[in-house]
Amino acid sequence: MAKRKLAVARLWYEANSFSPLRTNLAAFEAREWVSGEAARKFYAGTATEIGGVLAMEPDHPGWEFHYLHCTAAPPGGLVEPAAFASISQRILAGLNERKWDAVYLSLHGAMATVNDPTPEFHLLQQVREMIGKVPLGASFDLHAHLSAEMAALLDATSGYHTYPHVDMDAAAKRALGMLIAKAEGRARPAIAVAKVPAIMPSFNMRTADGPMAELQELAGMWRRQRGMLDVTVYGGFAYGDSPFAGPSVVAVAEKDQKLAGRCAKAIAAEFLKRKQQFHIRLPRPADGLAQALQTEGEGPAVVLDPADNPLSGGIGDTTGLFQALLDSKPPEGTVFAFFWDPALVEMCHQIGVGAKFKAKLGGRIAPDFGAPVPVKAKVVTLTDGKFRNEGPYEHNLAVDVGRTVLLKVGDVRVIVAERCQTPNDPAYFRLHGIDPAGVPLLCVKAKNHFRAAFSGLARCIVDVDCPGPASVGLFHYKFRHAPQHIW
Repeated sequence: MAKRKLAVARLWYEANSFSPLRTNLAAFEAREWVSGEAARKFYAGTATEIGGVLAMEPDHPGWEFHYLHCTAAPPGGLVEPAAFASISQRILAGLNERKWDAVYLSLHGAMATVNDPTPEFHLLQQVREMIGKVPLGASFDLHAHLSAEMAALLDATSGYHTYPHVDMDAAAKRALGMLIAKAEGRARPAIAVAKVPAIMPSFNMRTADGPMAELQELAGMWRRQRGMLDVTVYGGFAYGDSPFAGPSVVAVAEKDQKLAGRCAKAIAAEFLKRKQQFHIRLPRPADGLAQALQTEGEGPAVVLDPADNPLSGGIGDTTGLFQALLDSKPPEGTVFAFFWDPALVEMCHQIGVGAKFKAKLGGRIAPDFGAPVPVKAKVVTLTDGKFRNEGPYEHNLAVDVGRTVLLKVGDVRVIVAERCQTPNDPAYFRLHGIDPAGVPLLCVKAKNHFRAAFSGLARCIVDVDCPGPASVGLFHYKFRHAPQHIW
């Protein structure tokens, strides 16, 4: 008996509509750009969606898994239209090569291009038109902007249930399990979507505590009900300007559309009741630094700048926290991660370890978020920027942040990188000869994903409010596509 054929493809990107930058094809090519056997090797053993798909292969001997184009780029500004067109054409060309028994897509759900606020919706429409009634499934990020229109194109779906996102592989397994069951005639998933009429910042969406933990507990109760296949609570991406913006609840039931609808609406109502709990205030940098240094205990004191977190579309260039750090007379051995400055990295690699120079850090892209900071620096370490994640977030994934340099600025060690990627993993610091456990004060442009690997290591983690593209406050952002009544 001939094996059934499954097509697997990936296009993962989160777009910050308010970033001053644009994302081109090179950003995707630099992070993930694989297909076929290369995709198998790249994702094998990783806690990613495609890693989850690979782990399912041995359990489905009656299926052939075909890995079409798989790509992702670090979150950032709006994608250039030509880049999206090139990627989508690669995926569609792969789908056009043969007839399929099922198609699975790993998507983010909050992608946007310069001229299209909902490109993933349009890609799903093209895929559906191409494959006809062939079962189509997709998995999404917890911060996706989902809509009933998107769900209508799918036969199976699930999203991350955790933030930090440590269940990417599990989300793919849930979606693919439903999809294969649908293709084999063993299941008839019924999907319902309920939108929450609001835009909520993601800072207080951690699933271990707070309002999102309560919603996840409620979703878990629904998942355990007879006839339910999955429930995913999506927070939406506050910095993504989309007509589908805002949180949503997607419920999947076996055959029973009414059950799925009741579930989605009930949880969405509870989400809306907690709206104000997602809007919080953070201390100023100077106050946050003082609080962190006054905290007793073992391990580093950590201060995070979520407003310039690259995984929220930050630009690695704001200087609010860095200037406050220098003004605070930090303890020797303090580490600041990071600035994104390819030209400075190139210069340091040319002049070599031990060289001393004067420079300006930050403020080169958007000085409105903080003026450049003049410093006297010494080159301490040069690296190729390559490592594998040690922590639970995207565990074992190969990472390339481009070449980097570790500078000594007074008593502070400063990491500067060629690529704008969040320092979320201990391996990032070990690459530079830094044991994070031995650092007295660690200041990082990061947010919640940082906690996945560091919450058990640090004696405290203090988030501060600085100017930046992903500020905890949303009042100064001007939306063009999101429904006016939700912002």
